[in-house]
Amino acid sequence: MRLIRFLVAFACLALGAVVGALNRGLISIDFGFTTITTNLGVALIVALLSGVLIGGLAISASLVLPLRRRLARAERHGMPPGA
Repeated sequence: MRLIRFLVAFACLALGAVVGALNRGLISIDFGFTTITTNLGVALIVALLSGVLIGGLAISASLVLPLRRRLARAERHGMPPGA
């Protein structure tokens, strides 16, 4: 299992390096109050990572936290899980 995690992490790092190397053009990102000039590859990787993080937080807030509250309430009342 540890080897599989290592291989997946290495593959993701290699893919990120390839994306960064192939997309070396400069772009400007305007946020309204500031402008950032960066490589297209870096902007793509940051956008993908922020999307994954925001999606994970949304799933956690909408699914995981309510289920944990429901389980805690069921355990307080002595009910078996799933009942």
